[in-house]
Amino acid sequence: MKNEVFLPDNYSPAEDEPFMNDRQTEYFRRKLIAWKADIMEDSRDTVQGMKDSTRNIPDIADRASEETDRALELRTRDRERKLVAKIDAALRRIEEGEYGYCDITGEPISLKRLDARPIATMSLEAQERHERREKVHRDD
Repeated sequence: MKNEVFLPDNYSPAEDEPFMNDRQTEYFRRKLIAWKADIMEDSRDTVQGMKDSTRNIPDIADRASEETDRALELRTRDRERKLVAKIDAALRRIEEGEYGYCDITGEPISLKRLDARPIATMSLEAQERHERREKVHRDD
């Protein structure tokens, strides 16, 4: 079991400290856990809202509008479910000491990129190459 790392409330990872030191790792771990908690709370609210709003709407247009809203909400929750899986994978990488390094090149992912997208698995350059290859193959 790791020792708990002290992290000031206003801490932000800086380029001038060692990459993925204990404080940076703890910062991203907490960020991922908070993000996951927000998603799970939204999911609970959606389920509760759907249970509460089950009703028979006589007007066809109103019913269609409500069904469309419900379908959109469910699609959003499905995307968030997939995002939770990526967050869990990032938390596993933190535990294994692999977090913050590009899956393709092994190079460190920039702190700005990780702060903006903490589930990132590729450096910006590797991600751009990946997307260009995807676009080329998709256009066939």
